[in-house]
Amino acid sequence: MTDLFEHAMKDRMQQEAPLAARMRPRSFAEYVGQEHIIGEGKILRRAIQADRLFSSIIFTGPPGTGKTTLAQLIALHTKAHFETISAVLAGVAELRRVIAEAEERRRLYQQRTILFIDEVHRWNKAQQDALLPQVESGMLTLIGATTENPYFDVIPALVSRSRVFQLEPLNEAQLNQILDQALANNEFGYGLKNIILAEDARRHLIRTSSGDARNLLNALELAVETTAANLDGSINISLTDAQESIQKRAVIYDKNGDAHYDTISAFIKSVRGSDPDAALYWLAKMVAAGEDPRFILRRLIVLASEDIGLADPQGMVVANAAASAFEYIGMPEGIFPIVEATLYLATAPKSNSAMAYFKVRKQMEEEGMGQVPTHLMDANRDSKAFGHGQGYLYPHDFEGHFTAQQYLPDHLIGSHFYHPSEEGYEADILARLKQWREIQSQKLKSKGSAQDDNPVSNTPRSK
Repeated sequence: MTDLFEHAMKDRMQQEAPLAARMRPRSFAEYVGQEHIIGEGKILRRAIQADRLFSSIIFTGPPGTGKTTLAQLIALHTKAHFETISAVLAGVAELRRVIAEAEERRRLYQQRTILFIDEVHRWNKAQQDALLPQVESGMLTLIGATTENPYFDVIPALVSRSRVFQLEPLNEAQLNQILDQALANNEFGYGLKNIILAEDARRHLIRTSSGDARNLLNALELAVETTAANLDGSINISLTDAQESIQKRAVIYDKNGDAHYDTISAFIKSVRGSDPDAALYWLAKMVAAGEDPRFILRRLIVLASEDIGLADPQGMVVANAAASAFEYIGMPEGIFPIVEATLYLATAPKSNSAMAYFKVRKQMEEEGMGQVPTHLMDANRDSKAFGHGQGYLYPHDFEGHFTAQQYLPDHLIGSHFYHPSEEGYEADILARLKQWREIQSQKLKSKGSAQDDNPVSNTPRSK
């Protein structure tokens, strides 16, 4: 009688379970995403399907990307006993029970035990240490799941005994596929209902779910279950319904359309224009709309060199450091280095003097490429035969590590392409360069005098 009641209770719980739980894939054919580790022919998939998963593994990745689902697929494909515990609820006492039962199972039935620990990073060092002997001996095959970086939040000894697989946030195409599965599935989804999901509502649900399938399905379920059916039984899910179900307003933004280019343009122009408030606004819009943070960081690195340049050389350092930090920590905390870089660059002195490069290219296209002056040529090969390198003045032999001599081709003597601004650090460059150019100008009044002794007080240092 007890078994009958338990069976009825399980059936009822299955029917009443949230949509995200009901729609968990029960086969690899239903599993969406993570092709880089679980695609057809991949070693992990082959090991699972052949029930040859003997080494411990750790799944790491954002919420809703399929870590627990992968563990359940392993459970469906293995003859080993599969045990599940949550590090949030279970402690060492629960682990000891699992270990004792695993030892007895191995002794009596020669059956392996696979232990899945959800949120394994929640266990402290002592709790994780308790796993080591069993994992080391093979008594337990560990499958750990974590949203954190296992190299920091799981003890090194456990990581070294495991294969780490990183799951990626689901992209829009994959989320669309999951949404379609839920709407079409007759047994566990809404296939028996006539759900009419507006296109703008679909886009909003997908883009605001942040690559999280659970978040997407929870929002869809709330929208469906709280929307009254029409007289014909159909249920229309509008953009407003979608916004209310996921508690985020829609951001009109298409990664391949005008909104994408217009918003990044407004962002860059605000940073270039030294308006940190506007820069933060457009940054927030892009992030809220699901823009790839790496795209934003790439644009900031370009801006640091194009629009700030030597007015503040630290701008490039800050932009690159933000990109590196983001790769290290990811979202959501990764927004902080992006914000810091945005504010730094928006409030930094500005200079676009690096555009001098394009002036040089234009002149080359118009006048051709000039020859290297003889004294600048490589003296290692043709010094004796052709005089290459003869007459070159080594700047470090002179006071101030500078001496005037010809560096440009003959037809460009006296040309200036680089014009430093008077902003920030570049103002110091301007002062130095002005002095050097005055000396150079006096030295190179004519090509014939290019290699004469320096007429200005710039004499070789005593050695």
